[in-house]
Amino acid sequence: MRRGRTERGANLKVRPRGRRGLILLVLLALLAAGGFWAARNAGRWLVVSDPLLPARAIVVLSGKAPFRAMEAADLQRQGWAPEIWLFDDKSDETDAAFAKFDIHQPHEHDYDQQVLEKLGVPRAAIRVLEPPTSNTVSELRRVAGELRRLGADKVILVTSPVHSRRVRTIWHMVEGDHPEAMVRYDTAERADLDHWWHSTQDVQDVTHEVLGLIDAHLGFVVEPRQD
Repeated sequence: MRRGRTERGANLKVRPRGRRGLILLVLLALLAAGGFWAARNAGRWLVVSDPLLPARAIVVLSGKAPFRAMEAADLQRQGWAPEIWLFDDKSDETDAAFAKFDIHQPHEHDYDQQVLEKLGVPRAAIRVLEPPTSNTVSELRRVAGELRRLGADKVILVTSPVHSRRVRTIWHMVEGDHPEAMVRYDTAERADLDHWWHSTQDVQDVTHEVLGLIDAHLGFVVEPRQD
């Protein structure tokens, strides 16, 4: 009798452990599936676009010339804002190297301005904001400061599709809801964000943006290199 009771007690101890192991495996499988789903959809998740309202200016954030300028020109033709603002990029070691040979290296805003004028934007409607900026945070702070100086409360920010969520996030973290920024992405860039892992460039872009969002939520712990 005692032996039978002992065997039954051992079986009762084994069964709960087996159930716990099964539950753990199910949870791990769900986590893995969730991680796979999140990674697969990360590219598309990064893309956001806000409804438009008439604004003081359309701002071309630095990068991906001429596509962002092309989108800004189209929005300006539609009458969403009277001006387009560009940024004076900060000089880097490349500019210094060219200067040694007395070679002028055009900045990105030089190309953007030419694109805008080719697309029919009057020169008087194009402004280059100074002083030079070095990253997205400094650009957005510069825009907000200019809006406050002008007494304006709305702006349209044009960037790349994959960069759009980070722009919106940083604006709300740094400036809040006033002035109001509407984020739009250019429609001319070619990127397969539904299959972003197939392209080296798309992998780099998506990874950069995800890490940038993490940095923003951590309080901008990673600072850009100062040259």
